[in-house]
Amino acid sequence: MQLNSTTSCFSEFDVLKRVILCQPQYMAIRQVINETQKEFYEEGLHIERALEQHREFVRKLNEYGVETILLPYHKKYPEQVFTRDIGFTLGQTIFVAQMAHDVRIGEENVLKVWLEDEEISYYNLIGNQIEGGDVIIDRDTIYIGLSNRTNEAAVDHLKNLLGYQFDVKAISFTEKYLHLDCVFNVLSPEVALIYPNALSTEDLDLLSSRYELIEVTEEEQFTLGTNVLSIGNNTVFSLPVNEKVNEKMREKGFEVIEIDYSEIIKSGGSFRCSTLPILRV
Repeated sequence: MQLNSTTSCFSEFDVLKRVILCQPQYMAIRQVINETQKEFYEEGLHIERALEQHREFVRKLNEYGVETILLPYHKKYPEQVFTRDIGFTLGQTIFVAQMAHDVRIGEENVLKVWLEDEEISYYNLIGNQIEGGDVIIDRDTIYIGLSNRTNEAAVDHLKNLLGYQFDVKAISFTEKYLHLDCVFNVLSPEVALIYPNALSTEDLDLLSSRYELIEVTEEEQFTLGTNVLSIGNNTVFSLPVNEKVNEKMREKGFEVIEIDYSEIIKSGGSFRCSTLPILRV
């Protein structure tokens, strides 16, 4: 297979070469749309601190050889920092998502403008709600979380588009946990993170038959212990506050890069949520 040098993504753990982010310039909890925001709604967010933490994240990605693309930010989109949800790269195709909540509808148009300016083709998933946080890729298997952000019609749509190239598996989980990547994440062909309380016994049996599962505690699920970002070569970005899961990952041979992202996670997303990979090799 000849790979497109611009867009390619066949896993969560191949070497990350190019990724889309957006600075949290206008980040705010205007409308509570997840459990974490409910916790921090009264306290609010410290924008300068969030910006500094995001800059450090970008700087560290660059240090590890990752090209970072920063989308323009707009005041009307307070959740733009979470670029994962506006699309996903599957194989050599970038799929542009359809956002579920009013406060986020329109963010995907910023992505489309950038793609068009770069002359990168994409497929627009119109008509069915789906967000990239519910899409987890492991070679020819695609796990899609069914939530209040992603519906079964979108899963069926993708199945029809992808045909026999990928095996699409729908995973139901407790909706209050926002996206699938807040309760499940694949670190390597053999290892995955899991918050078991959010998934059915049937799905847990499926995932445990495929991976060695590192369980995340309830406390560290709340601080988004599953929402790490793999950049390849068994290297992951994770929050320093999630000491237990970080220790478990290190025991399995992973290099864990700890970056303070405490201000940004108040809005319900961490490192995976803040990144839209478009090229892994």
